Amino acid sequence: MARPSFSLSLILIFPLIFHLALSKTLKRDGCVFVFAVKALNEIKASLGWRVVYAWVGDDPCGDGDHPPWSGVTCSIAGDYRVVTELEVYAVSIVGPFPTAVTNLLDLTRLDLHNNKLTGPIPPQIGRLKRLKILNLRWNKLQDVLPPEIGELKSLTHLYLSFNAFKGEIPRELANLPELRYLYLHENRFSGRIPAELGTLKNLRHLDVGNNHLVGTIRELIRSDGCFPALRNLYLNDNYLTGGVPAQLANLTSLEILHLSHNKMTGIIPVGLAHMPRLTYLYLDHNNFNGRIPDAFYKHPYLKELYIEGNAFKPGVNPIGVHKVLEVSDTDFVV
Repeated sequence: MARPSFSLSLILIFPLIFHLALSKTLKRDGCVFVFAVKALNEIKASLGWRVVYAWVGDDPCGDGDHPPWSGVTCSIAGDYRVVTELEVYAVSIVGPFPTAVTNLLDLTRLDLHNNKLTGPIPPQIGRLKRLKILNLRWNKLQDVLPPEIGELKSLTHLYLSFNAFKGEIPRELANLPELRYLYLHENRFSGRIPAELGTLKNLRHLDVGNNHLVGTIRELIRSDGCFPALRNLYLNDNYLTGGVPAQLANLTSLEILHLSHNKMTGIIPVGLAHMPRLTYLYLDHNNFNGRIPDAFYKHPYLKELYIEGNAFKPGVNPIGVHKVLEVSDTDFVV
């Protein structure tokens, strides 16, 4: 994925949002104009939102004499050119999430990651019905997630990790039928992981590690057929209790299972050793006991089995050399 080029000039973000929402490229009717003006006045009155960029010309999509603005991608929709992608990341943007962005109703990608955004995600985020990729990781966003995120029916990638979100993970995320990648790690979420997420037929990657979550895996794996496409499940560094349920072996697409640093107990069911694609299994720093079934050591694909910090019987050995698996956005964003 090509990244936008940045200049060294420092200007307020207000002109960007102003032109995106109000220029001839985007204006469709008077209502959009009125709502945009109100939101933009609020942004203008704030002290944050500075960005290193140079936008030349009056039209963010380009006007013939000037190219499109850096970080802005436009497409043709009937008689209009509309902004479909806004990528303004790693440029130290400061201040609250810009509600005026939610007036860009044709957005399919919104990437504001690695800035210094604060406060909550506004409920108006639900207006972006065409949005496929929302990347807000590595900011300072906080408060609870608005349930309106569940209205983004086209969303495939949701990156909210490395912020300070709190409260429960909203069940409304289960209303996103196209969702494939869900990153919620390194926040302050509490409560139980919604079992409704298991109904997401396309979900491949679920990461809720490094939060304050409680409950058991059995509560998450309630029924046969849940999480049919899941490949990577990160539940590490929470307060999960109970054992590893035998039903977990029904997730036959699973490749990575990360349960480290919880309060889980019991034995490891032999059924997990027959998960055909299991490659990385992290059980360390829990209260598991008993033995590791021999079948794990004969698994054709298992590269790492990490067991340190448990109460396993003597003679139980790890497999491979443990390392932290951190997958970058570019591995998944298309």
